[in-house]
Formats: sequence, structure tokens, C-alpha cells
Amino acid sequence: MRNLLKAVVVALIFSSSCFAENNLQAYISLDEATKQIIEGTYNKVLGAQTEIIDGQEVHIIKVLTPDGRIKYYKIDAQTGQLVS
Repeated sequence: MRNLLKAVVVALIFSSSCFAENNLQAYISLDEATKQIIEGTYNKVLGAQTEIIDGQEVHIIKVLTPDGRIKYYKIDAQTGQLVS
């Protein structure tokens, strides 16, 4: 009986850890999103903040381009992808 109980406990622990791994979502921090935007460019970051847009967390990064224009980038916090 003890061996059966041990086997059940091990199975539950293993199955819950697998379940948790399958439900993990990627997340990109505001700092990572900002670095992603300015990496390899000469843009200067003027500001950055996170907002909820249509129920999704979005990082908004305001930059000054080398030609003096202000540009806003929106990065999906879950995927790290640029939002149009």
C-alpha cells in the first residue's frame, strides 16, 4: 500500500510540474523591450511605460530618432513582438 501511495504522489508531482511548464507564458520586461528597440540603432529613449491595451500588456517606448523625429514603439509584453 505504501508503494502505491508513493507512486501516486510521484505521479501527481510529475504531472503538475508538466502542466505548469506547458502553461508558462513568455514575458518580456519593459527594460528588455527598450533594449530591443535601441539595439543596433542610434535612437535615444525619451520614455517607456507599460499599459493595458485591449486586455493585453503592452510596453510603449518613446524614442528620438537620429534625424530628430519622435517615434513610439509598442511591444507586446507576452511575445516581445512589435505591435502595429
